[in-house]
Amino acid sequence: MWSWVAHRITGIAIFFFLLVHVLDTAVVRISPEAYNAVIGTYKNPVMGLGEAGLVAAICYHAFNGLRIILIDFWKDGAKHQKTMLWGVLVLWLLAMVPFLIRHLAIVFGGH
Repeated sequence: MWSWVAHRITGIAIFFFLLVHVLDTAVVRISPEAYNAVIGTYKNPVMGLGEAGLVAAICYHAFNGLRIILIDFWKDGAKHQKTMLWGVLVLWLLAMVPFLIRHLAIVFGGH
């Protein structure tokens, strides 16, 4: 059940990010100066952590989406769903650890 909840939450979070992204990108048509001001507000550590959360949500949502496809279309998918969930979590960790090391070094160290 928790994988179902996490899949819905990450999907909603990604949707709201895309909504904000479209809106802040649309500001460039109104005024390049306003766009630069909006983008400038994103250059802080809090937003850097938000970016890390977004990448974590996208990675989990993508890997779990593949798991859901396998459950739906593979005849033995339901039987192996718990094992596949552990696979999703391992893949998620393998993707996130290197990303977080690099991203957080840039956010907090400037490199």
